[in-house]
Amino acid sequence: MVKRKFAAAVLAACAAFGAMAEGYQVNSLSARQNGMGHTGTALHLGSESMIFNPAGLGFLDKAIDFQGSVTGIFAHATAKVNGTDWKTSNPTSTPMAFNLGMKVYDNFAAGISFYTPYGSTINWGENWPGAVLNQKVSLKAFTVQPTLAWRPVSNFSIGVGAMISFGSVDLDKGLVPVESMNMLLASQGVPYTFTDTPASINLTGRAATTVGVNVGVLWDITPRWSVGASFRSKMNLTVKCGDASVSYANEMAGQLLQQSLGILDQANFKATMPAVAVLNVGAAFRPVAGLVIAADVQWNGWSAYKTLDIEFLSETLKPYNQYLTKNYKNSMTYHLGAQYSLTRRFDVRAGLMIDTTPVNSEHYNPETPGMTKIEPSVGFSFSPVKNFAIDAALQYVGGVGGKDKSCTYADLLTNTQRTFTADYSVHAWNPAIGFRLNF
Repeated sequence: MVKRKFAAAVLAACAAFGAMAEGYQVNSLSARQNGMGHTGTALHLGSESMIFNPAGLGFLDKAIDFQGSVTGIFAHATAKVNGTDWKTSNPTSTPMAFNLGMKVYDNFAAGISFYTPYGSTINWGENWPGAVLNQKVSLKAFTVQPTLAWRPVSNFSIGVGAMISFGSVDLDKGLVPVESMNMLLASQGVPYTFTDTPASINLTGRAATTVGVNVGVLWDITPRWSVGASFRSKMNLTVKCGDASVSYANEMAGQLLQQSLGILDQANFKATMPAVAVLNVGAAFRPVAGLVIAADVQWNGWSAYKTLDIEFLSETLKPYNQYLTKNYKNSMTYHLGAQYSLTRRFDVRAGLMIDTTPVNSEHYNPETPGMTKIEPSVGFSFSPVKNFAIDAALQYVGGVGGKDKSCTYADLLTNTQRTFTADYSVHAWNPAIGFRLNF
């Protein structure tokens, strides 16, 4: 395969960056809480509370509490294009969380968490009809969060954590549509027809470290009722990209596209998109001994994502800066869950999460087929010995409302706008396993 670097190719790859936000916000950060709808804003979860509501750490009743979990996301998407189904072949994603909490005084606790608030993969293959929008993408984001929590009175706690986030992205997409390439060949009298993607571009980049805050309050109104609220601030994830590399199907494609698009040896630029603000409000109710019912309402501030800004660092390339309209809307996620202690050592759980989409219907990109998702779950915990427990959960994710969705994009060869339309379906199975150790 021949490799070249194109200014237009760099722009095309960066334009794809913007679709990756929705669909990559992870709501699978606890094997225990996955089993009950990923609730936790109004619950005492030990060190795990640092993620759901930092104030919950203030109710830590052990000297040291260490918890960890890993979720396997087995996700599949299908796009029906002109009556033909095209399916993804995705590797397993593994969001994880590890939390260490320490009781400093009776009413004061400190801890640190490491978790993956964003991260997923999708692989449509090199030669499907929407290749010019996406072939495959892998996004990874990580957060380290030191946290402090204080109970000024016995039944009320305040918590604050500093979110230190960083990540990376690896993206492949087609450079030009097959139809446009064949039109170019025909116009030059070349007796050849492409059936596969003529050229693909790869873009890799790392997000610079950014800092935000995660704050919360938790109030035990009575022994049966608790309420809580938490807020995670918006952070801007700025990716400083290097050169984009283009792979061609053959030498002919390389020569024709080199002549048509022009060569640029180096193109350094930056692209910024938000890790949006999130507000959670929750309540927990204990109607009888051993039973806990919890509900959370989560507001996601996606309306901050108005445009994707792509800016070249070279002064001579400033005219090529891109400001792409996204116009996302704020969205809501609803959580409901219950836990029942069958015995002193064995708990069972069930839950439901409804995650509504923020995606503007005019910008529906197959990189993350944004649609409302319904997510039931079940789980259990078993404590084989004192101070140690194993958690397990299984969550199903089903997307709804993915019919007749369109996305417009620029055809680099014809300098025209094209529209890609498909019917999408999305589903996933998310098993999770975790542990808790305290003393």
